[in-house]
Amino acid sequence: MTISLKISGMKAVKGVPMKSLLEQDRDVRRVALGTLEGLLAFGFGSGLSRYAPGTVGTVAAIPIAILLKSLPSIIYWPILLVLFLLGIHICGTTATRLGRHDPGGIVWDEMVAFWLTISFLPPQWAWWLAAFVLFRLFDILKPWPIRQSERLFKGGLGIMVDDIIAALYAMAILALV
Repeated sequence: MTISLKISGMKAVKGVPMKSLLEQDRDVRRVALGTLEGLLAFGFGSGLSRYAPGTVGTVAAIPIAILLKSLPSIIYWPILLVLFLLGIHICGTTATRLGRHDPGGIVWDEMVAFWLTISFLPPQWAWWLAAFVLFRLFDILKPWPIRQSERLFKGGLGIMVDDIIAALYAMAILALV
């Protein structure tokens, strides 16, 4: 007797049994670690965390944030734009390879959005902690129009846009403070 478990967002195709949880994990790891797109989309493996991959991916963004924040603004902003555009491609490609719209393990969107969230902040731990908490809060709760943007945009753009909006919400709160 074979027991198959369904991971949220994965659907069985008629006549084709769902893969077991272990087989799905192996397939996800193969995509996440087997290609450059997957490695980036999964935040250098941080998105493979079984618990709160978006939060773990955001934590993984911090060392890169330190490097990015050391750059002058004239370099920071074009790099951030390139990383966003790259994210559209790598997140869309990786999601397609996994056969799911926005797999939770794809965390490049959280990483880029966190780098946006801290863009105007001084490099001080209290500000970055506040940015981290606010960004994660908005990304998890998905107030209007974040949830609607997920439905409006498809592919890699859809994966990236909702986190950018969450970052803008966090930035607005931080600007008020």
